[in-house]
Amino acid sequence: MASFSFGAGNARKLATVPLYAAGRIFTILVPRTRDEWVFGCAVGIGDGALALWDVAAAHGRTAVWLVGSKQEATDAAARGIRALPKRSLRGLWRTARARVIVVTHGFGDVNRYAVSGAFVVQLWHGIPLKRIGVDSPETLRVPGLIERTPAAGAVGRLLRAMYRGAARRIRVVPAASHTVRGRLESAFALPDARVPVTGEPRVDVLSRGTAADRRTEARSVIGRAVPRATPEARFVLYAPTWRDGAPDPAVPTGDEWTRIVEVLNRHDATLLVRSHPLGAGDYRPPFPTDRVQPLGSERVSDVTPLLPGLDALVTDYSSLAFDASLVPLPTIFLAPDVEEYARSRGFYGRYSDVAGDDWAVDWAQTTTQLDAVLGDSAERAHRIDRAAALSARVHAFHDGRNAERVYRAILAGTADDVRAEEGTG
Repeated sequence: MASFSFGAGNARKLATVPLYAAGRIFTILVPRTRDEWVFGCAVGIGDGALALWDVAAAHGRTAVWLVGSKQEATDAAARGIRALPKRSLRGLWRTARARVIVVTHGFGDVNRYAVSGAFVVQLWHGIPLKRIGVDSPETLRVPGLIERTPAAGAVGRLLRAMYRGAARRIRVVPAASHTVRGRLESAFALPDARVPVTGEPRVDVLSRGTAADRRTEARSVIGRAVPRATPEARFVLYAPTWRDGAPDPAVPTGDEWTRIVEVLNRHDATLLVRSHPLGAGDYRPPFPTDRVQPLGSERVSDVTPLLPGLDALVTDYSSLAFDASLVPLPTIFLAPDVEEYARSRGFYGRYSDVAGDDWAVDWAQTTTQLDAVLGDSAERAHRIDRAAALSARVHAFHDGRNAERVYRAILAGTADDVRAEEGTG
């Protein structure tokens, strides 16, 4: 399984400073168009970028999606989306020429060296519970070879300046609510005018149509990804968050796997394991069973549309808990390392504000809670009510039109830019 840490990523960032400088010169020399857009997304053809693409395409925008793999190119073609390799010369050129650049993770979603001067829309990829951006000490971690040298302080200050400089290029970061807005303003060091409360495009799929239709569609996708599951089966998603390159401390032991499968058998349920694509950990039971199935990004690039088809979610600090609250979906929190995670990464607010005071610290507690959620209608209703209450706190909109509001915010911002360029503003 792939692993990544901010220390290693920051080392690569420092090593490519000359390329960023060359890219800055390139974007000064190459004029941007009035209306072309480019899109990119680190996890493939999906997330909020796809929701916004659909709105932009419906309005006739000239756009291209920049892909990072053959699979992404194939997925784009299947949807009729024009795509180019982001690391190619054509990808560099299209990024440099685009008026609007849409990303979900970072500038590396497109061609990172040609972003300067564009109207950058950072959709992000979920409501943050853990601290992100410049709010997190992990983001600014000094590479390991430097952190114990006299240069560590200067390198840390350089990294902070680079991150803040990159954030200043962002023109729009949509927020799910005023509560979330403050977190994003702080994380990206942006004024509130650049963080409009529009709702997140990535969760529009959880509000469109009827609840029954959303569940039917989601279970159809799950069925294709997990073909051995029966139509009547219940599905539980386990989605641990990324621990900045460290292994997940909640990987089950052999005895814990036995207990997990016992509960799944009792309720005719399947555990879908979606470990973070950048994480590390072995989530395979030490014995053969069809009750535990992987649901990695290679099977389903965007898991959010699948949430209505689930019967429970098990997670720790993932933003999926906020997404699931829109369903609303019963959620069990498994967090064996809350104190350590709070020290190293930090939270926005208190963990108990989201997880309550009864989060599990091991799989023994988790399976007891899961057994109750799947077997006791009163406990299930209680968890659904908790999810709905969380949704009311963090989601300002539930109408499936978040992408349209973001689109209008982009048009307003680019129109202001054009008037300023023409001296008519």
